[in-house]
Amino acid sequence: MEPRLMLGRSHPQPCRLKAVKSLRGPTVGAAQIAYKMTTITSSRGHTEVVSARRTESRDVSDIISLFSHFTEDVFGRIDVMHLLEKSNLSLTLCNEKNEVIAHAIFLDYPNWNITDQSEWESFLHKNYLNNKCTPLNTLFMHLFVAKEEYAAGCSQEIIRRVFIAIPEVQFILLFIPADENLEPGLETIFEKMITAPGSAVGTTFTLLVSPRHRYHPQLHVRKARLEDYNDLMPIWTRQSETLKETYSEYFLADIIEHQDEENQTVVCEAEDTAVGFMSLCSQVDVSLFHECFDLGPFHGLCKPHPEDVLKAPREPSIPEDEDKSNQTSQEAESISSQNVEHISDQDAAVQKGELITISHTELLLDDNTHKDFKYSASPLLVTEEKDTFHPVYRGASNAVCIRLFCIDEKYETRSFNVRRATTNDITGVKMLIKNLSLNESILNDLKLFTLARGDPDGTPIQAFIAEVLDQIVGISVIRDEMDIEYIQSHYNIEDFIHFNHYQQEEHGRLYHFALNPIFHHYTKHFLKEILRLAHKSSLYYPIYPQYAEGKFQHPCAHSLTSALHYMVPVRPRRQIVYPLEELGINAPSEQVSKDQLSYSLNHINRKLITESKTSINSRIVVVGASDVGISFLETLVFCPHLKFNNLTLISIHGLPGKDLPASKHRRFLINSHCFNDEDYAQMSLCSWVNIVVGKMTGINRTAKYVVISKQRKVPYDYLVLCMGQKYQVLSPTGADISTLPTNRDVLSEWPQRYTGKVPSNHFTLNDDQDCLKAMHWLEENIINSEGNVIVYGNTIDIYTTVETLLSLGINGSRIHLVQPPLSSNVTCLNNSEIESAVQEALSEAGVSVYYDSILAQWSKGDDPDLITCAAFTTNTKPFKLQCSAFFSFAYRTVDYETFKAINDACLVFDGRLVIDTEFHTNDVSIRAAGSLTKYSRKYYADEWTHSNFNSKEIGFELATSMLNLFNPTLKPFSKPPEGMDNLIPMYKGCKIKGGVLPRGCNYLHISKPEIPSHLDVELALSDHGIEIITGKARHGNYFRMHINKYSMVDSITCFSKTPFPVSNYICLYGQHERLLNDLHYRWNEGQITDLYSYFREPWSMAIYHDRFIDLKKELRQILLSEQKANRINYERTEADKRKGCCVDSSPPTQRAQTGVLSCVTAVIHKCSAPASSQRARCNFPPIVMIPTMPRCSFILDSLERYL
Repeated sequence: MEPRLMLGRSHPQPCRLKAVKSLRGPTVGAAQIAYKMTTITSSRGHTEVVSARRTESRDVSDIISLFSHFTEDVFGRIDVMHLLEKSNLSLTLCNEKNEVIAHAIFLDYPNWNITDQSEWESFLHKNYLNNKCTPLNTLFMHLFVAKEEYAAGCSQEIIRRVFIAIPEVQFILLFIPADENLEPGLETIFEKMITAPGSAVGTTFTLLVSPRHRYHPQLHVRKARLEDYNDLMPIWTRQSETLKETYSEYFLADIIEHQDEENQTVVCEAEDTAVGFMSLCSQVDVSLFHECFDLGPFHGLCKPHPEDVLKAPREPSIPEDEDKSNQTSQEAESISSQNVEHISDQDAAVQKGELITISHTELLLDDNTHKDFKYSASPLLVTEEKDTFHPVYRGASNAVCIRLFCIDEKYETRSFNVRRATTNDITGVKMLIKNLSLNESILNDLKLFTLARGDPDGTPIQAFIAEVLDQIVGISVIRDEMDIEYIQSHYNIEDFIHFNHYQQEEHGRLYHFALNPIFHHYTKHFLKEILRLAHKSSLYYPIYPQYAEGKFQHPCAHSLTSALHYMVPVRPRRQIVYPLEELGINAPSEQVSKDQLSYSLNHINRKLITESKTSINSRIVVVGASDVGISFLETLVFCPHLKFNNLTLISIHGLPGKDLPASKHRRFLINSHCFNDEDYAQMSLCSWVNIVVGKMTGINRTAKYVVISKQRKVPYDYLVLCMGQKYQVLSPTGADISTLPTNRDVLSEWPQRYTGKVPSNHFTLNDDQDCLKAMHWLEENIINSEGNVIVYGNTIDIYTTVETLLSLGINGSRIHLVQPPLSSNVTCLNNSEIESAVQEALSEAGVSVYYDSILAQWSKGDDPDLITCAAFTTNTKPFKLQCSAFFSFAYRTVDYETFKAINDACLVFDGRLVIDTEFHTNDVSIRAAGSLTKYSRKYYADEWTHSNFNSKEIGFELATSMLNLFNPTLKPFSKPPEGMDNLIPMYKGCKIKGGVLPRGCNYLHISKPEIPSHLDVELALSDHGIEIITGKARHGNYFRMHINKYSMVDSITCFSKTPFPVSNYICLYGQHERLLNDLHYRWNEGQITDLYSYFREPWSMAIYHDRFIDLKKELRQILLSEQKANRINYERTEADKRKGCCVDSSPPTQRAQTGVLSCVTAVIHKCSAPASSQRARCNFPPIVMIPTMPRCSFILDSLERYL
């Protein structure tokens, strides 16, 4: 087994043992607030059990109720909601009844407007004696309130929790007016700081300080002694059963006892008790690490030597462009030797034979492997060359090995200073970033700041320097965010901030962030200081997509940043496709509707800096980049409170979405519309997921690893299989057509998998890369030559493929569409009118169509690698066709190598991989989903599989089921009622398929999850519902909508020569027809003649809004609360009548009729300044408003049953 390497600083930094043990199982970050219960005593002797937690917006009203006359005197006039939004840390104490009894807010600048927030450090040094406060170790209390009798105990508990939550903090400061006294609860925790002689600050304000040592003292580090064993052993065994099982019970004692010059041990102690331990060894096999890891960022773990060879010598005869290309491959070699068994934390790429491995995460300083990785955090595939360059380090070893490391809390005392950049810093910055790919861009932006403080277009720019012991160790450049309206409308940024509390100038965009990896643990502090010094409250970092040719599509994209690890990805919002011409002046602003290159958005703000996600280090390996697999990974990556550090995707062609948008080869296959190019760009999964390009050929369940391309191993803790079914090469039956056989003679032997060498002109298309390969082959061999193209199959992909062939310029007379016998009476289109229009289009194009034909033979001419003709049997007589290219869509099943890997691993396989209702296979650590799977026979539901449901929803539910393993805050699901555990789940998302069919008609079919049945059979049912159809398929304006017996939209079918907004129409599924502007009534009245134009009317924009579902939920809550109030009033009235009281007999007030857009408008205005209890994302951005509302026949009181 190859080694695993973890690099640290030259001085010890404590960390939790949980983060050390095998990198398995969830790890809670150090800044996570512990939810332990503590008992406090009131001034009257009463006791209360309290717990501390982060403050939420729903606490605001309870916090305000705790205000006293001291609050405004000490802290000034406070807007609690605004202060919470801008705070670095806010804590709330709750009792066992979850009642708020105390609250405090802390920021990184003074609580009174005494000095500018970026200059308070120098202000304190000038005006106060014995001042050791720095931005790294200091917070300011901006608010404290508590129940009066518990104030003393609550204040001490909150201060203690702050010191526990943020180990770097040493002092908590509080300014109060000089003529005011502290609240009784705060008097015991603060002490007065002495003002400097001649300072006038003391006459207006008093500065109070609460030092750490009084509540949570710093740990003391010393050499370990044998008597520490009793203190350390409980910590060791409690946090790591793995180490206890691996080593003997007295392993710690042996290490401590046998210390020498090369082996040393130290402990940390608090109150004379050892609470942490580290074992160090000076013997490090650096040469072995060089073979397995890229150590360029750390100078090879060696001391600098004059004879070090760090760069490959250039050959002057090579042209510049070619030289850069060669240099890239040379510099990538050290990456190529990395071990796939442990995905490294550095950007890396490996290619060994058919296997390519790509790892993501942080850009480390001086990393030569990123030389040409410009403008994107997306990793590139790096090809290993024969003559790759290996750096040569001749210096002595400069590393020690940490053999064992465990501690309770992280503590750090080294000084880390952040300040604005000056002209004198340019030389130091140049040395810092000399090996980075974008060093010139960083230097140019730094010079812009030092010379003009802004871009030529007037955008303000700021640059900041991080330094340690007067040496520059970091550089960051930000600009004002000028596109905030676009961000608000295209991303769910309100999941993290309330825009109402932010000014335009408080938003910034992070352009460059480079930090010496030794000080990587200061990243959060660096970001916090950037926000404070720049007077910003939030920063944004976009990641632009990178396509196959390696060209970045946006000239203003940013450099890679090592701060990405600490930022949160922001989920994109579904966009309305606006009919701008119809809307006219009511169209959204250009900032919202403008077309620009999509990007993934990452965000950080003051609150998020001190909030640590729960880190999940379990190795989760996903096999297959299907819609299910992508949806699964998307759900985990965007989980707001969990951070998955070990996600790996194994796929034959890597991540989808690498090609340029609107590429013609994508039209070969039908589209599920689960994800599009914009979705892939906005997710940027390559920033969070390790990509292994290869094919799974084996599973070792005992050792828990997957074999890739029969070569390498990828270990897992949890394996998720979602490869799906694929088109396979179909074997000819071998029937001798000279004997005139019919289908009856060969049907028993059909279909079967072809096991020989696949001819080069035979194509089975399963993804975009297969389609691209086929298109390139056609362009080189078919388009400008003669010969037939045979398309064989009976799925809808045969029609999209024929249309693509026609669009490539291949004459229809050369295309032969051969359809095998149907396995059921349900066709792929299942609509006789559309089928007739397609057949008519094929006939017009000259395409020959053959029915009920089974492939009997294909023959090879002079070239044994090519199919030259193909013979088929039919129900009557066989026929033969000349063949230059053969496309097969006749046989879709589980790939043979996938089946063999599953079968050899002894996973239950019954035509498909067998799972239960929770996605489990017969191995508890292996889950599966998608068309690869089927439900166990014990459910008696063989006709239902995941193929019947929406793949994106399946992936989401799969991720949700796994989150229960890792999320400590989720409550366990209650057991289903007796007898319900044997029922399969029925998912609600719609099934979608769309593409371009012959004659260039755009096709879309949206339907509910169902077992396919013939449309004529459905129409004959008495409870089928209503069919609303406009236009004709042969005219290219066909629109069919099925309204079921519950008046809900059940299916939609479109067939149009003109492109239409698919994402808009998907929103119509599942809506009540009354919400669609009283659709059924208008149809019966003859007011609707074209559904395409009907659903472009302004009223429909509300239905397409991504938060319309939130609106419906809120309206339902309003209606239910009104009903409850009316019922209470009615009961009171009846009670008063029985008592003989006088009752108001006036009729109830009637609510005027209103349309759904009026409801939307009302709720938008209501939510524009949200109550504290509302989620931030409930702020509805303005939507299309029209002066005259369309007539709707329903009233608000009757809306409940439709919501």
